[in-house]
Amino acid sequence: MRILVVADVEERLLYGNFKKERVKGVDLIIACGDLKAGYLDFLITMVNVPMVFVHGNHDDALVEKPPMGAISLEDTVFKFKGYNIAGLGGCMRYNKRNKNMYTEREMSLRCFKLWFKSLFKGGVDIFVTHAPVKGYGDLEDLPHRGYKCFNSFLDRVKPSYMFHGHIHTNYHHNMKVEYDHPSGTKIYNACGYKIIDLPDKE
Repeated sequence: MRILVVADVEERLLYGNFKKERVKGVDLIIACGDLKAGYLDFLITMVNVPMVFVHGNHDDALVEKPPMGAISLEDTVFKFKGYNIAGLGGCMRYNKRNKNMYTEREMSLRCFKLWFKSLFKGGVDIFVTHAPVKGYGDLEDLPHRGYKCFNSFLDRVKPSYMFHGHIHTNYHHNMKVEYDHPSGTKIYNACGYKIIDLPDKE
């Protein structure tokens, strides 16, 4: 299965200079937050495959008017081509204005509820978030700090893959965007876009 994962930045190679061959063979789009509905609508139309998404911390408008045809992963498990895909959007709470922000305690409760749901769905293969995991590509400032509870979720559920956004790759020179978690999960920072081939499931 080939997936197109997007987050945070409206990628010029996909939007302003779209070429079908760049997305050849893509089966699914996964959006990790902080992208406008118009951009997501464009990708759904041009790539012509299903899209699943979580909310970023700047996606208040997306809560009210989600992209047409896209499927929200928030707090749920969605099956696609044999893969169980689960999602938790938002980032660490650093103000009271934005809707998609959660304290560590609030996100921990969401993780627990999602884990409980996953027990009845046969687990989670792909974990989609906006915020990163604490200690794996996050930053020290509160707005960009990762969640400790995501570490616990990965240890408990052991998804094969995790995709997140929020940490823009231009924040630091040569920023690392792939990590191997002790749980066995491969973590990808999806800022901009990535095309990734996953093994087909029977």
